[in-house]
Amino acid sequence: MLQRFHGLAYFSAVLLFVTLTAECPVKLNPQRVVVRYNGSVEVNCSTSITHKGMGWEASEGAVPMTRDKIIAWRVSHLTEWDIEPFCYINHEEQCQVQLLVTIYKTPDSVSIRIVNHRGPMIEGQQYKLQCDVQDVAPVQNLTVKWYKGQTLLNQNTFTEDSKTPLNETATLLIRPDRADDGAQYRCEAELELGAEGPQPPPKGTSRTAHHGAVVLINVSVKANPAPTYTWHSEHLKEEISTSVLQSSTLSPGNYTCTATNSLGSDSKVFIIESEQTGWF
Repeated sequence: MLQRFHGLAYFSAVLLFVTLTAECPVKLNPQRVVVRYNGSVEVNCSTSITHKGMGWEASEGAVPMTRDKIIAWRVSHLTEWDIEPFCYINHEEQCQVQLLVTIYKTPDSVSIRIVNHRGPMIEGQQYKLQCDVQDVAPVQNLTVKWYKGQTLLNQNTFTEDSKTPLNETATLLIRPDRADDGAQYRCEAELELGAEGPQPPPKGTSRTAHHGAVVLINVSVKANPAPTYTWHSEHLKEEISTSVLQSSTLSPGNYTCTATNSLGSDSKVFIIESEQTGWF
């Protein structure tokens, strides 16, 4: 008697499980859509059974209940960022299937700049580059990629769960040396929207930033008494009396530095072979 009771209880549990997991007898084609903001969209909802009515519920493009077996949700200019359309059907009871919709917007602008600095950069010092991406959605699908020339240096992703457009900022730390002279940095903002999205993924690219590392000619001399310094060259418009000279400010040619104190003087010639290429 106890075994029969247990058997009945187990059988009832199985029946309940099947009832709860029965699928809604409609099919969406496609099941997920990726749509550009203000773009058009069309999705079919179909069934193979006889029913009492089916339709689409949506804040844009709703379809009234009908006895047809296939109905389309159509919007010519989709502008509802948080839209959640679903197809419903009345059979033995009503059920529904929601369409997954991703609306995207490419950036209004992508720009690159150096933070808290103007003019030439000094070799060996650290600087921060900033990439500003304006008015893009959805940001959780955004990747900012950093390039030096054609080389990918780094990339940034974002965790905000937002359907509406936002402004985003990414940064990159660099420490230039003379091997970087003339290097071109840029950032790219790319929306990775999956297989249903546009291929290749839409992206915006910043202007190219030219980078020239400053080479310092340092002629410090240990002497007692301390010396004074004088630079001589046909390319200098005025006399320079410091031990350090920035080569980026000079034309190609020969430059002679003379260190002098009360005990005598000494000179050294420096040759600058090429001009520097420009700055952020």
